[in-house]
Amino acid sequence: MDITINDVAERAGVSIRTVSRVLNRSTKVNALTRERVEEAIAALGFRPSARARGLATGRSFLIGMVHNDQNALVLDAVQRGMVHEATRRGYEIVIHPAPASHQGPVENVLDFVGRSRVDGVVVLSPVSTVAGLPEALAAADVPAIALSPTPLTGFAGFLVSNERAGAADVARHLVGLGHRRIALVSGPSSARSAQERRAGFVAALMEAGCGLIGEVEGDYGFASGVAAAERLLTLDPMPTAIFAANDIMAAGVLKAAAARGIAVPQDLSVVGFDGSVLAQMLTPALTTVHRPLGEMAQLATAWLINMIEDMPTETELHRTLTLVPGESSGPAPRG
Repeated sequence: MDITINDVAERAGVSIRTVSRVLNRSTKVNALTRERVEEAIAALGFRPSARARGLATGRSFLIGMVHNDQNALVLDAVQRGMVHEATRRGYEIVIHPAPASHQGPVENVLDFVGRSRVDGVVVLSPVSTVAGLPEALAAADVPAIALSPTPLTGFAGFLVSNERAGAADVARHLVGLGHRRIALVSGPSSARSAQERRAGFVAALMEAGCGLIGEVEGDYGFASGVAAAERLLTLDPMPTAIFAANDIMAAGVLKAAAARGIAVPQDLSVVGFDGSVLAQMLTPALTTVHRPLGEMAQLATAWLINMIEDMPTETELHRTLTLVPGESSGPAPRG
């Protein structure tokens, strides 16, 4: 037999209206009563009807995830983090790939929120950096939290991952290992994440009295990592270390090195960025900068739901990234 809201009210000794207020997180219920109702819900295994909740509150209990990222590893981590928090709070996730740089991204996202009737959106970079988007979402009365490598204006809240500092740590790591012939496989120059990673890496090298001996722009894809490495490994003298601006391109560097019989890390150190599950799958295991994408996505989702439900929220949060040493970086070869 299905458990109903009437059963919960009877077990908790309260009215149906009180149970409804607890389910909808109303501030009109005192803590003791709320605890009693929540205990009854847990004991009975009651699951409220999403349709009924929507009719009662005027909300859809849907949250949009807006992105323009081709990296399946990044999307998987973000989606898992969002789903974990949304499910716990009684919401569902709707995923929308949106254009980030060509004409029409603002209209595209507004069309999505209108069709899907989401209660709010978490917007990933690079879409979060599109000019005019936060203002358009605010005008449409759609709460939005942005994930970005730099602070943004216009959004109700944003969560920054300090990618410039993370890339600087890579430079210091390689210089500390004695490397002076260092090359870079950068991300696409149009992407703010790539700009931040390059800026942090180059600045830290210059502080250490070093410079790049070579640089090739990639597109964050595996093939571009292979192609970039094939160019860099023909330099004379050859670099002793290559920093690739994400793990997938770093995997391409490892493949190109293996094809040429170049030992990693004995002859060439390779470092990536993202700290994805791929880093541990590679041989040798990749030294990388870990971005806690799942944790960040879960936090952004909780933040957005609090906003939707008129609960106190932050407006700006920052996350420090961590360099995770693996087996792909080591002391610079002699000579």
